[in-house]
Amino acid sequence: MNAVVDGAAVGPVGGPVVGPVGGPGSVLAYGGPPPWRWSDLATSWTAEPLVLVLSVLLGVWYLAAVRKVNRAGGARAVVGGGRADPGAGGGRPVARSGGGRWQPTRTAAFLGGLLLWVWCTCSGLGVYERILFTDRAVQVVLLLMVVPLLLALGAPVSLLVEAAPAARRGRVLRALRSRPSRVLMFPAVSTALLMAPPWLLYFTPWYAWSVSSGIGNVVLHLALVLLGLAYFWPRLQLDPVGHEYPHLVGLFITFAEVIFDAGLGIVLIYGGHLVAEHYYLALGRPWGPSLAQDQTWGGNAFWVLGDLVGLPFLAALVRRMVVQGREETEAVDAELDARFAAAAAQARAAGRPEEEETGMRPWWLDDPNLKHRYGA
Repeated sequence: MNAVVDGAAVGPVGGPVVGPVGGPGSVLAYGGPPPWRWSDLATSWTAEPLVLVLSVLLGVWYLAAVRKVNRAGGARAVVGGGRADPGAGGGRPVARSGGGRWQPTRTAAFLGGLLLWVWCTCSGLGVYERILFTDRAVQVVLLLMVVPLLLALGAPVSLLVEAAPAARRGRVLRALRSRPSRVLMFPAVSTALLMAPPWLLYFTPWYAWSVSSGIGNVVLHLALVLLGLAYFWPRLQLDPVGHEYPHLVGLFITFAEVIFDAGLGIVLIYGGHLVAEHYYLALGRPWGPSLAQDQTWGGNAFWVLGDLVGLPFLAALVRRMVVQGREETEAVDAELDARFAAAAAQARAAGRPEEEETGMRPWWLDDPNLKHRYGA
């Protein structure tokens, strides 16, 4: 495909070099893929070596760690549910469900995130990412919001802690307690890491660099996923985090993120400024929509998809709130049962009735203003 370097358009690798952008004969020949079709999302493929290598390595590590944890059979309690290990500075450990085995849903989510990452960069979406503005807009949403969400739902840090030797586990947990980690996971900071990148991408030279440079393109593929992880990791709190806060804060932040997505989509559609116009003119694409129409479609895609992909996150967040509430209720019930059993044993040893043990009766039975209502 063509690219723009220092104001000049160049053809694909090994292709012809053309003149300055905007000058006579600025585009000699289009060297990109053929006209886009819906079938290209499944039938057209390219290679993104770095993403492929990272995905394979991460997938192999994850499966090996899951196998190790399952073999251990729950001998240790896993750090999960946003709760830290006792060595992490407080909080109770939460055991895995399913008889001490790693949850298959987490494995499916993590591997699904890796597969989606590969598909976004190597399928037809990757083939046309530097040809069509709309294609790049869809890719940005998926890499920034969907791939990181699936990876975070896989709880990789909890798996790392559970599968690691004791010494390494301690180092990981100490790192999570460090000041940089707490600052990174502060709600305002992690939220900015999700909301700011799209605006910076489209209104700084970053976008032109990402489409005109192979290195810039790879950096975009990695940076968006990492920034998205920095947002979803502390939001879901499935993994141990350096800064805990109520899940309701995450809900309010999600609504703010929806507003920011809508604002960016409106600016792209009605702003009147064509992003990377020189690059797309030099590309000389002889098929498909005009540059303005392509950006309009891309702005709509970013707006609609950005709002739609927020729904799975809201569902995951609400589910996490319900699960965490159930875990906390069970923990409180277990603690009260243990206290009651201990108090009952002491009462029997002292020859006193169990129900008269101080502190074990409901408080309203001893309140002078309420006890007459309950026959106390």
